Amino acid sequence: MDVYGLIGNPVEHSLSPPLHEAAYEELGIDARYVTFEPAPDAVGKAIDGAAALGVSGLNVTIPFKRDVVEHVRTDDLAERIGAVNTIDFDPGTNGGNDATSDDARSRSDDTRPRPRGYNTDAAGVQRAFAHHDVALADTDALVVGAGGAGRAAAFALADAGARVHIANRTAERARSLAEAVPDATGGGLDTLPDRVPAADVLVNATSVGMESDETPVGADLLHADLAVLDAVYSPIETRLLREAAAAGATTIDGAWMLLFQGVEAFEIWTGRDAPVDAMNEALRAELE
Repeated sequence: MDVYGLIGNPVEHSLSPPLHEAAYEELGIDARYVTFEPAPDAVGKAIDGAAALGVSGLNVTIPFKRDVVEHVRTDDLAERIGAVNTIDFDPGTNGGNDATSDDARSRSDDTRPRPRGYNTDAAGVQRAFAHHDVALADTDALVVGAGGAGRAAAFALADAGARVHIANRTAERARSLAEAVPDATGGGLDTLPDRVPAADVLVNATSVGMESDETPVGADLLHADLAVLDAVYSPIETRLLREAAAAGATTIDGAWMLLFQGVEAFEIWTGRDAPVDAMNEALRAELE
């Protein structure tokens, strides 16, 4: 039996176990997906322990996505984003991308084989838009938020050929991220009135709308030529998505991003096409 899992703190409410176990059941794979909650300062020991126990792969969630970078050999995308959410303990045999950045190689200065680290959040963004027939190349894209989800979204959109603007409550943080993303610009939330009407694609990468019926973007700015992805998946239909739909925009709820980051991880680990429909059904059953 292969063992996969999730490390984070906390992890008790994670939706990853039913998501991945639905895939194993659908394809008849003898595997289990379990959760681990190491102490905040023990992520390196947790990764070493998982390797020693023969764990095949791990997902990584808060607060470890950035800390894990020091304990794996990152591929180029994860290195640029500066965060890892998927670890493959058997790279090169399951179909994962084997490219490794020079910086990541420089950290591998001991003789221990290090697992490979990826960031599938970016693929989650790209594949969510593709699933809804939204082309990203040569579009004007706006990312609201410059945290972890914002970083992944900004790189995903830029790598897909979009012109990216990042708007964040702290303008300096947006500008700092924009310096790392090819041809991106950044600014404060005061740039939204100019940027949203001209945008083709909008990603809310903040938590606004999760705890209350609020939106990071005013309804008067939304328009029918916009495709809106809200990274918030609980609730499934946020105020931003309701108001975007009312304006005639294409709307994509956050469960699609969550689904496709998991799909990408599954495919890295197994080298097989993920059963997307079965995984989506299991995820949405948990969110009902």
